[in-house]
Order: sequence, then structure tokens, then C-alpha cells
Amino acid sequence: MPTVPASENDMTLTASQLDAYLARIKIDRPEAPDLPGLSRLHRAHLMTFTFEALDAFMGWPSSITPASAFAKMVGGRRGGWCYEMNGLFGAALDALGFRVTRLCGGVNRAILGDIAIGNHLTLRVDLDAPYLAEVGVADAIVEPVPLEIGPISQRGFDFSIAPTQDGWLRFNNHVHGIAHSFDFRVDYSDEAAMAATHAWLMQDPGSPFTNALAVLRHTASGYIALHNDRLRTVTSGSVSEQHITSADHLADTFETVFDLDIPQAGQVWDKIQAASRPRV
Repeated sequence: MPTVPASENDMTLTASQLDAYLARIKIDRPEAPDLPGLSRLHRAHLMTFTFEALDAFMGWPSSITPASAFAKMVGGRRGGWCYEMNGLFGAALDALGFRVTRLCGGVNRAILGDIAIGNHLTLRVDLDAPYLAEVGVADAIVEPVPLEIGPISQRGFDFSIAPTQDGWLRFNNHVHGIAHSFDFRVDYSDEAAMAATHAWLMQDPGSPFTNALAVLRHTASGYIALHNDRLRTVTSGSVSEQHITSADHLADTFETVFDLDIPQAGQVWDKIQAASRPRV
């Protein structure tokens, strides 16, 4: 599918881009910007696009803007990480008439402290009440949830939103979650902080994404996650694991399991092997 040109600074999609996005996720335009429409879009986005941080792992170019995410994910057969997954989704929602606010969050702020602020983009969507729309934390909710304190259950996985002692909200992931939690505030947007942290996550040797490959795709009952050469299949009641054994095995896994077009699978395998060697 050809890309549709857009300004690198656009936070919404043109009419042509929106049509291409909806075709990519195989869903009709919602009749109204309401909760049923938001829920259908949320689930369709997650069942279409794979969470992946290949760009950071391989040192390939990446941008925080929805225009860049559109070119990569809709124009090409790639996925994205939180800035791209939630960025593209938020831009599409905005183009469909939803009231969307990009929120600056912090994954594992409970562990890392305020240095985590900016390492996550999440979305508030205002309908009859505010909702959390979250397609970028990899292995969490598949449908939007009311932005309120309390427990959440979807597909047998248990989550919650709880207040922190310093006035933030904390989304707690399920027990098998890769990210334990992320913090956010309902009125806090900071594009500069996210851009700066994006650059750090992409380039710094201390970034978790430059040192390990992370790929994840939702299924009807859970998800499949690749961490370097370890492939896990997770449901609410089971976890199974196998290992990737070669470059060809990795290329086949990208194609058949994650629906990703990664011609450089051999280079990725070499990087995985190098990352797995003990450091002297």
C-alpha cells in the first residue's frame, strides 16, 4: 500500500491517510465517535499491529510523530512501540472526531522514579466520561477502560488503576506483564519530555530497547512475545516457551507469527547472538 505524504509534525491524519488506516485494520468508519466505535477501533488496531522495538535494537531511524508511524505501519508492514502505536491510534481517533489528549507517562516509574517520565505515551479519550485508550504498552488491555480508580478485567487478565502518593495515577499490569506499571496524570502532556526520552531510548547503551529485542502480538486469548531468542505464548491461565534457533527460524517467526516484513532478519539474528554473549 503506498504511503500518503504528510507533514512530519502532523498529529492527525488526512482523509486519504485515514481511509488507508481503516483499510489496514479492516474496519469501517464508526458511525459516531462513541464508546462502541472506540472499542472496535482499539481492538482492531491491536489485532492488526505488532508491538515491536526493532528500530531501537538495530539502530534504525525512528521518529516520534504520527506521520512517521503512518508511513512505517500503514505504508509498510511494520509495527511500532508506544510512541508509534498510541501515536498513530490517537491521530486516527482525532481524524474520526474523537476528543483525544496525548498524555506523557512513565513506565515502571514505581521502580525508576521520575526519570521514567516521558518514556511512555498514552491517550485520554473524552466521551460521556474520560477513557484510557492504551494500545502501546504491549501486553495490557485490548479495549479502552473508564479513566477511574479501580480493578479492570479483560480476557481473564487482571489490571487496575490506582492513585500514587504524589498525585499520579498508576496503571498496574497483569501478573505476567512485561512492564509492571505505568504512571500518568489525566491533564499532563509534555511533548518535549517524550521527544527527549525517545531519543535516549533509541540511542543510549543503557536503554532496555537497545540491549534486547522486544516484539509482541495480541491473540484472541492472550499474546505471543519475543524477547531476544525466547518466544513465549501467554494466556490468562498458561505460559509456554520455545527458543528461536536460527536466522531462518527468526525470519519465519517475523512473517508467520508477527506479520512483520523484516528483510534484514539475518542482521537481527546476528545482533541477538551478540547481545546474548556474556560480556568480558
